[in-house]
Amino acid sequence: MWQFEHKAKAKGYKNIAGVDEAGRGPLAGPVVSAAVILPQDFSCAGLNDSKKLSEKKRNAFFPVIKEQAICVAIGISSHHEIDEINILQASLLSMKRAVENLSDPPDFLLIDGKFTLDMDIDQTALIKGDSRSISIAAASIIAKVTRDAIMKELHEKYPQYNFIQHKGYPTRAHKEAILKYGLCPVHRRTFKGVKEVVNAG
Repeated sequence: MWQFEHKAKAKGYKNIAGVDEAGRGPLAGPVVSAAVILPQDFSCAGLNDSKKLSEKKRNAFFPVIKEQAICVAIGISSHHEIDEINILQASLLSMKRAVENLSDPPDFLLIDGKFTLDMDIDQTALIKGDSRSISIAAASIIAKVTRDAIMKELHEKYPQYNFIQHKGYPTRAHKEAILKYGLCPVHRRTFKGVKEVVNAG
């Protein structure tokens, strides 16, 4: 899990940030990204891609990462931006914002996925990076736990959709709630399963 960080260090880079997002697939809510710079002595047994961990484990890792990391930052792209520029561009924008929000500027980025960011920083995109790089894995947990907390707040605002259960993902229960109650302000109007309701209206 450290091989990409070690390769970058060997090339002379000092502040290596892992970057990942959460929330590309849901029908509602923002996409949330995190950027994390870890110290070389960081130790967190069992840390892996957030999607492979239970919610309980993610919530346990979250404060450990926040406490031990050199710095952690969040970047958010709203449902409005997702509808305006598409989910891929909104995801990349939220990643860029997370990097820009780091208190300690990075000199190298490890980014989950196949796209690099439009930034003047040396970087590498890693497909399945959240299970190959410790920094990206840490970022995936920060992003996921942060987004889940946002969806919990939205659940309290719009309880009929039960966002606390499915976090806005296109589950059967969520689709049924959309058909029954229509759309709420945070639904992504351009997404399949939502735009049909917009068009029908």
